[in-house]
Amino acid sequence: MADNTQKQNRKQTGSLTKLKLKEPSLYKVVMLNDDFTPMDFVVDILMHIFDKAQPDAVELMMKVHKEGQAVIAVYPYDVARTKQRTAIGMARAKGYPFNIRIDKE
Repeated sequence: MADNTQKQNRKQTGSLTKLKLKEPSLYKVVMLNDDFTPMDFVVDILMHIFDKAQPDAVELMMKVHKEGQAVIAVYPYDVARTKQRTAIGMARAKGYPFNIRIDKE
């Protein structure tokens, strides 16, 4: 009887399906320049929503200001979209036209 149970266990173990997990696709969060959103507000967004240190936030803000846009972070889509909505929502609440887009990497 014990031999029969061991054979069944081996069969069950041998027939397990192996799952291949795929890394999620990554998306670039691109901040766009405008002539109305205050620079200090943009720095605050970068620090509080995108977890940038103050010097890095200032550097990114200046890059957006000078070049018209900059990639500020790369995340899986759900994270990128949530951060985008949060940042734009904060800007709209203050009446700023601030914008961010998401591009597939």
